[in-house]
Amino acid sequence: MSIMWGLTARGICEYNNKILLLKIRSHSVHDAGKWEIPGGKVKKCEFFDDALKREYLEETGLEIDVDSLYNVVRNDYTACKTNEEVKSIQLIMKVTCQSDEVTISKEHDKHGWFSRDEINEMIENDLLTPPAVNAFKK
Repeated sequence: MSIMWGLTARGICEYNNKILLLKIRSHSVHDAGKWEIPGGKVKKCEFFDDALKREYLEETGLEIDVDSLYNVVRNDYTACKTNEEVKSIQLIMKVTCQSDEVTISKEHDKHGWFSRDEINEMIENDLLTPPAVNAFKK
């Protein structure tokens, strides 16, 4: 079985010194109930910044500007539909938004704006996805 490589773009959005995280729905196959940085897969022939803007809008209802590279992490997983091994490179970008009015998609149960200290506590309590933990352990 061949290994697939994927690209994911995620955005750390700070607003009023708080960072936006989304809680993955409780019946999800991967990382159910854990908090993650908004974003998602980059489609074939799509620029990663366009993918990040698309995913952010879908997941949060927020329009963002992509500012800078924050971190790069790798996340290996088994694809639910095909059972293929996937090695995902995740570009973690710093992004800005003009509002904290979030409307989440069906992919998530809730959202929250958290301080760095709260995020560190969430990491200690194993409440974040592995890519989010690695992204914040910069």
